[in-house]
Amino acid sequence: MLKELHTVLPAADLKRAQSFYHDALGLDPDEIHEGTLVYHVGSGSVFEIYETSNAGTAQNTQMGWITDDLDAEMSGLRERGVVFEEFDIPGMKTENGVVTAEDMKSAWFRDTEGNFICISQTI
Repeated sequence: MLKELHTVLPAADLKRAQSFYHDALGLDPDEIHEGTLVYHVGSGSVFEIYETSNAGTAQNTQMGWITDDLDAEMSGLRERGVVFEEFDIPGMKTENGVVTAEDMKSAWFRDTEGNFICISQTI
């Protein structure tokens, strides 16, 4: 039976990615292996970043975070240099970086390696 989710993200430059996750998100890896950083966050959530030349090629959300206050999270991230994506496609239009649906609002940004990261809040 599936029990826990473990996200894996690619990075072309592992040191650059580590700096981004530290400086922008305030996260430091709990484990460092050759070519891999492992982060334990929240209650049982784990993600790792590994070095590879195919980083930045995905055009979809690769990791999502849940927050109780999207506006505050975005404000803090913007202060640390994070730029949120703007979308105007059928079924999805952002206002100030935020898409609002019936029961959720979400915002996306890219890390230094081109990975799409989403932050969402239930409303």
